[in-house]
Amino acid sequence: MKTFYVTTPIYYPNDVPHIGHAYTTVLADVLARWHKSNGYDVFFLTGTDEHGLKLQRSAEKAGKTPKEFVDEMVPIFKKYWGLLDIQYDRFIRTTDPDHEELVGRVFERLHEKGYVYKGKYSGWYCVSCEKFYSEGEYVEKDGQKLCPIHNKPLEWVEEETYFLKLSAMQDEILHLIEEGNIIKPESYAREVANRIKKEGLRDLSVARPKSRVYWGVELPFDKDFVAYVWIDALLNYLTGVGYLRDNSRFEKYWPSAHHIIGKDILWFHSAIWFSVLRMLGVAPPKMLVVHAYIVNRGLKMGKSTGNVVMIDDLLERYGSSDAVRYLLMRLLNLEKDVEFDQNLLDSIYNGELADTYGNLVRRAGVLALRRLNGEVVKAGLDESLASLATEVISKTQQLMGDLKIAESLSLSFDLLREANAYLNRTQPWSSEDPNKPLYNVLEAIRISTNLLYPVMPKTSEIVSRSLGFEIIPPPNLAYGQTQLFKVKDAPILFKKV
Repeated sequence: MKTFYVTTPIYYPNDVPHIGHAYTTVLADVLARWHKSNGYDVFFLTGTDEHGLKLQRSAEKAGKTPKEFVDEMVPIFKKYWGLLDIQYDRFIRTTDPDHEELVGRVFERLHEKGYVYKGKYSGWYCVSCEKFYSEGEYVEKDGQKLCPIHNKPLEWVEEETYFLKLSAMQDEILHLIEEGNIIKPESYAREVANRIKKEGLRDLSVARPKSRVYWGVELPFDKDFVAYVWIDALLNYLTGVGYLRDNSRFEKYWPSAHHIIGKDILWFHSAIWFSVLRMLGVAPPKMLVVHAYIVNRGLKMGKSTGNVVMIDDLLERYGSSDAVRYLLMRLLNLEKDVEFDQNLLDSIYNGELADTYGNLVRRAGVLALRRLNGEVVKAGLDESLASLATEVISKTQQLMGDLKIAESLSLSFDLLREANAYLNRTQPWSSEDPNKPLYNVLEAIRISTNLLYPVMPKTSEIVSRSLGFEIIPPPNLAYGQTQLFKVKDAPILFKKV
């Protein structure tokens, strides 16, 4: 059986997740469901990144130990992923014993191989990013050096550390990024390659002294240091599928690894992560899928910028997890930032979900129940609807494979719009024999609902139960294959806002 291993970044549980987190996580869930429905053995990993200075300080501010703090925050993340119907296979925490053990074993290996060495470091550090910024990377304003992402003042840090010999990997990693066809869209691969050519791949500080950062995984070869939180976090992708613990499981899933990330963490997930894997003798992931931001007032959402849109607000406004999932995927753009626009979302929700889809399902269901006692048998196929449906099935398979989810959604709605127009033309409410038009409308709804299932699973199940058909694998879909629709209900799927 083909496998599909999909991961989200693991999120800092220093605050409640917002729609920026949801954007990435829903995308991963949609890809997991799509592959599962296409017969793949799927493993979906998400979780929380629980070590490092940022969480240490958040805990101290709250008057708690870091472990108490993260133990309280993790259920909040799980609650929101439940509200958005995210079906992960494992929720990993970097405080999980198997992960902490793996981090120690990996550092031991890298140290033994000569890739980790002791030295001194000085530089400008962003606590929120947990990274150093070199000259040209930070922003200067009123004499202050600021983080380019969080717009917060950087801290000058000088300390002993351990370095990872990334420079030894430069040529191999540059070749892999330029020729490996791993980073999608390709514009992001060019961005990383250009940065390596311009700056080189510099050795990276991968440890923090316990005197400053006590909250982390202790280095096995020096108890005065903890592992740098970014290396600790990246290794979760290996822990999740049993690296160094369950070889058969690791060999089963790792070759199909797809990492879904936002563009702000591209460098760590490409140049640095690929280098670590190369040092360990592990192949790179099959694909690194990078998306741009949902921005609000032109800025990436964040607590520090005060422009966060909360998941609760969207769920309350649109009434269901499926509506929120649909809207996020309808906005999805891998290459360009998308401005959060409430009026646009309202327009898509009312026009597409409530009117086009919801209204069609309601009308078809009511007519089938009133005119045919809910039993609609196979009748003559409408050629134009059949042709469009066949094209939509084929193109959706292709678009989903190319990660063009928003475009694939538009195709399903093209079919639904055409079915609405066909219903209005044929007028089964006044026809002597309403069976044929209703059969064709129900077939169009069935095809679209099956294709929309990964994005709107609950709605798809309601529609399939109500109109009397099954959700089946997309490769098995064909227009006209239903012999009988036993319609039980005409549900109201979406209420307008």
